[in-house]
Amino acid sequence: LPGKYMTFIINPLHYHIVTKNSKYLEFAEFADQISSQAFDHPPVVNGSCPGLNEHVHRNYQYLLGKPLDTLSHNMMNNLQNIFQSKFSQMVDWETGKMHKFCFSVIFEASFKTLYGRDPHQDDYSVTDAIGEKFLKFDANFSYLALNIPIQFLGATKRVRREIINFLNPKKMERWLEVSEVVQNRKDVFETYKVLGDYEKAAHHLALLWASVGNTIPATFWAMYYLLRHPEAFAMVRDEIDHLLQSTGQERRPGYNIYLTREQLDNLVYLESAINESLRMCSSSMNIRAIKENFILKLEENHEVSLRKGDFVAIFPPVLHLDPEIYEDPKAYKFDRYVENGKKKTTFFKQGKKLKYFLMPFGSGSSMCPGRFFAMNEIKLFLILALVYFDMEIMEAKQLGQEKDRIGLGILLPDSDIIFRYKLRS
Repeated sequence: LPGKYMTFIINPLHYHIVTKNSKYLEFAEFADQISSQAFDHPPVVNGSCPGLNEHVHRNYQYLLGKPLDTLSHNMMNNLQNIFQSKFSQMVDWETGKMHKFCFSVIFEASFKTLYGRDPHQDDYSVTDAIGEKFLKFDANFSYLALNIPIQFLGATKRVRREIINFLNPKKMERWLEVSEVVQNRKDVFETYKVLGDYEKAAHHLALLWASVGNTIPATFWAMYYLLRHPEAFAMVRDEIDHLLQSTGQERRPGYNIYLTREQLDNLVYLESAINESLRMCSSSMNIRAIKENFILKLEENHEVSLRKGDFVAIFPPVLHLDPEIYEDPKAYKFDRYVENGKKKTTFFKQGKKLKYFLMPFGSGSSMCPGRFFAMNEIKLFLILALVYFDMEIMEAKQLGQEKDRIGLGILLPDSDIIFRYKLRS
């Protein structure tokens, strides 16, 4: 921004000092500006709907506790239905593009889990209806976030409007099995008469993007690295098989699987493999706007003078790729977050224990409220994929990461990759 400065806090030992200084460093207005310009909804903070920001934040309670268990259970059922439809006619190897495969499954399952289904169109595929439109919109999300005028972004304005029209509240009224988090948002929006159907639907687009925009590429990278590393694949699959066997559940296609939150949490190698892929592909910059002039006091008598209107930022890849914290940081080590068969949560910098050692979901006031559901979605997808299928990558090429999402979330692959899968023998 012209005339604005951004101060980067590089030392991970200082990150917590930034997150606890909310009196001087704020996130809400900055995030609201990005969201409103990207998704075309009216501002929530200091907008024409008093109290809406507080309602939206209270709504996040439906992503925790028992509502989270219900969401995860419904996600598992929807994933199993989609997977089973994919193998109902399968007799041999099938070939496809891995990111496209992940997108088609997770987009459909996430949408049904959150927004429900149209009872008059039970054979209807949401992915077929708006999947391509969503991908086109998502491809230009970073430019919208940077406030590039949408008229300069080709068909983005049209596809955004088409997705928003798909989420029209009048259309959504007939959908069944709507999640608590979405139903509560619908109820809140209805109390604000100033909001038209388009504005309400634009808010729903913001939630839809938040729920899948990063989860899908994160799932892709977790699957990609597992297939690239046979030892990791074997260990994670054995862990899953052992859990299913110990709980008396069949691992054959056609048999429904149910896992509690505690059982998912106990899959330490699966979680470690996911965390390791997140370490390597996440690029969410934690930004705070400076509300007034003040001096940020760091450790060891270090301090930095900050100016009102400027920004402070934490860039987690600096942490994630620090060889002092992570030995051989550019290498994928699926068990990096396991120690003596348990989750490893202790990492050090300069001999001091780090409060933040892995930051794919932000920090402090900018911590992603849906992070627990997102992790469960990734785990459930991988569990079913590994239980149902034998899979292998068909190309020798190593994928790179697109750079235009740096600072905004999970980096996308620079191309798709061919893989094949068949029913597990």
